[in-house]
Amino acid sequence: MRDILGVKVAVSSYQQTADNSIAWARQGESRAVFFANVHVLMEAFDDPAFRFKLNAADMVNPDGMPLVWALRALGEQKATRVYGPDATEIILESAESAGVPVGFYGGSEATLGKLLAEVRRRYPGLQVVFTMSPPFRVLDAAEDEEITRRIGESGARMLFVGLGCPKQEHWIMEHRGRVPAVMLGVGAAFDFFAGSKPQAPRWMMRNGLEWVFRLASEPRRLAGRYFKHNPRFVALFLYQWMRSGRSRA
Repeated sequence: MRDILGVKVAVSSYQQTADNSIAWARQGESRAVFFANVHVLMEAFDDPAFRFKLNAADMVNPDGMPLVWALRALGEQKATRVYGPDATEIILESAESAGVPVGFYGGSEATLGKLLAEVRRRYPGLQVVFTMSPPFRVLDAAEDEEITRRIGESGARMLFVGLGCPKQEHWIMEHRGRVPAVMLGVGAAFDFFAGSKPQAPRWMMRNGLEWVFRLASEPRRLAGRYFKHNPRFVALFLYQWMRSGRSRA
């Protein structure tokens, strides 16, 4: 685990993430697993309360290649990417084999329906015991309590949450200890599974260019985010790296 702009990012792997998730789920533990990219880290950099929640999570995996490169620059040469959508596939396969019941919380009704159809096609033995597309508004206390109760009574021991950053991370940390499941903030995995959004080619992912593909696909929604966060991340991490080098010297 290494600190990148104040966030503790795990030096992890797909297998380690899946193994930890299955072990926690079998014990009925309430855990928080995140997949962080530049957007997540910069949201945390700008919001100390959000940063505190990330650092209280059980795992914050390096979802994007810039975070992997940052970990390697800090001396973690074995750091690898743990991409949320790919991790979702591996964890679902593990849950199917282990007989761990799962749930899905997030997305629109249409997206959730397509996602479930694809999940059932790929993992016919998987126990899907809870699904919900929540309203696109702030829930009142009574509604939130009812949803929390329904998740607990469903028997789900692993809950995939797709609400987008930072909403899903806030929701998970507010429900850790209340929901007896491993909660994974997987964001765009819902859309990719459902086929409602395209994924970048693998060569772009490997070279840290996924953001270019996504910007071209959704320029209105993503332009502000990328132009605000990406240059600042590069400048701030270079400053951190130079300071760490002087400290070692």
